[in-house]
Amino acid sequence: MLGFREVVLARGLRAVASAWLRDSSCRALAVAHTAGAPRAREWLSPAPPQLNRRPLSLSAAAVVSSAPRPMQPYLRLMRLDKPIGTWLLYLPCTWSIGLAAEPGCFPDWYMLSLFGTGAILMRGAGCTINDMWDHDYDKKVTRTANRPIAAGDISIFQSFVFLGGQLTLALGILLCLNYYSIALGAASLLLVITYPLMKRITYWPQLALGLTFNWGALLGWSAIKGSCDPSVCLPLYFSGVMWTLIYDTIYAHQDKRDDALIGLKSTALRFQENTKQWLTGFSVAMMGALSLVGINSDQTVPYYAALATIGAHLAHQIYTLDIHRPEDCWDKFTSNRTIGIIIFLGIVLGNLWKEKKIDETKTNKDSKIENQ
Repeated sequence: MLGFREVVLARGLRAVASAWLRDSSCRALAVAHTAGAPRAREWLSPAPPQLNRRPLSLSAAAVVSSAPRPMQPYLRLMRLDKPIGTWLLYLPCTWSIGLAAEPGCFPDWYMLSLFGTGAILMRGAGCTINDMWDHDYDKKVTRTANRPIAAGDISIFQSFVFLGGQLTLALGILLCLNYYSIALGAASLLLVITYPLMKRITYWPQLALGLTFNWGALLGWSAIKGSCDPSVCLPLYFSGVMWTLIYDTIYAHQDKRDDALIGLKSTALRFQENTKQWLTGFSVAMMGALSLVGINSDQTVPYYAALATIGAHLAHQIYTLDIHRPEDCWDKFTSNRTIGIIIFLGIVLGNLWKEKKIDETKTNKDSKIENQ
């Protein structure tokens, strides 16, 4: 009986307490409302989000993302958000321009800037042509499905008009050169148009890309000298083709599964597990051709030091390559920009070293004459 009374008393106390709390909360809300405080619903609603400004970035992808929205698909069609391809197109031009400089002189900065602008335009035109040819294939490949044409952001007609604009500007750059170089540059247009089709025909589309991407190794020298010197330009061009076979085979391993499914060909599918042996062979051929370039152009110690450096770089790149990891393939592919820059610096420093060598030779001759 006593336990029953305690239970009843406890329930009564809880009821009184809950009623008092409800009454107190209502009075508090009323007072707060009168004082102009936010209502309960407003207290529960989240604070308005603050505008977070993106940190300032000068990366190519950030520049493209900050461009006006209607322009972004066209900039991505040119691959301005991924400038590694422009670098790989431009660097053989710099090698040739550097080799054509007079002993003891820096390369022609005007030509370097002119070819840099041309590389941006022609790489953009090449990517536009490639995406126009491959838009149906791009839709079936995970890595390329978001390209502007494949994703439907740009129509084929719009791409064609944009291509015409890029080629017109590139022609303006070409017309700044001598007649020999104008004819030589125009001859490369056939390669630019046809190389995207090679992946449908042969397992060696990377060779076609190499013939196209390294045309600047011929054009840079002729733009300075007025014509090509076969003893320098041809081995330089060949070394660039071998270099392209190295980095673009690595690049192709990213898409080999999708390529096999949709019927496209590449050296990655041709070499498969023997890729490292092939890449080693290409590297040896590249180094041999660059050594011949140095001999035929009377290069000096800095040039050969640069060759030793890139030889070590290539050996490390091939040895550590994991062809089954797309992320590693991309990292190894992009590291080839470093190789191209080292070669250019070796050419420039080697050319500046020639002045010292010439001065020492002249001093020795003068001293011999005085002793006689």
